[in-house]
Amino acid sequence: MNLILSGFSDEIHPNFDTQLEVASSYGVKAIEIRGVDGKNISTLTPAEAETLKAKLDAKGMIVSSIGSPIGKIKITDDFDAHFETYKNVVELCKVLGSKYIRMFSFFVAGEEAAAHEEEVMKRLEKMAEYAVKQNVVLLHENEKGIFGDIAPRCEKIMKRLYSENFKAVFDFANFVQCGQDTLEAYELMKPYIEYIHIKDAMKGTGKVVPAGWGNGNVKAILSMLKEKGYKGFLSLEPHLTNFNGFKDLENSDGEDKAQMEGAVAYRTALNALEALLWEIDWH
Repeated sequence: MNLILSGFSDEIHPNFDTQLEVASSYGVKAIEIRGVDGKNISTLTPAEAETLKAKLDAKGMIVSSIGSPIGKIKITDDFDAHFETYKNVVELCKVLGSKYIRMFSFFVAGEEAAAHEEEVMKRLEKMAEYAVKQNVVLLHENEKGIFGDIAPRCEKIMKRLYSENFKAVFDFANFVQCGQDTLEAYELMKPYIEYIHIKDAMKGTGKVVPAGWGNGNVKAILSMLKEKGYKGFLSLEPHLTNFNGFKDLENSDGEDKAQMEGAVAYRTALNALEALLWEIDWH
């Protein structure tokens, strides 16, 4: 695998056909699938996923990862029911022809993270064991508010669970929003990184901006990934507009976002990433 650009296509438009049409017109041949015609991917049936796969094949497009909400519940929420949703996501992953499932490590209050560590690990271990049996790869994303939000706790997860079936997503903006220096995060996480989310953010406000416009050190870290020989997906997550379901997906308090029509926002994010790639001669 070489370098492949992808992105969360539901930020273009809720309608799946429109997502594929616009992404394809921009020359993007992979999508990270999360929202489909107003529904979260985790709620679909395998039969519905087969319909999506036929549309993807007709466009010559692939799914880079399932942008699932797995692990994006409170640590005190019912895990058994959530695990059943996870098993459905695994089946959808197979139907859609991807091997990757993006997931999280449960919402905990920051000051209580240590108290919940063993329960977090117990749940993640159960999911990881199932991933081995089903031959899929779980990608843990650093997300604000979860156990693995800052780099030291992400590293703790990886030291315990890293394998061929459990690896890391590196998300620049999420680290910035947690007050985590991204260069320090990269040094801790570089042995475990399998997949990259491309979005940037401003310190202090946490406002999401196109790649290279914020404090995420995106250009510097992309340069280091290039030198390291990274091969895989760079997946755009623009967050430049209040796309359908944004508040639910982000556990957001309605923070100010630039208002931009989805397709334009996606193009803006893509232009910023492509400019950085040209600057570091990584085409």
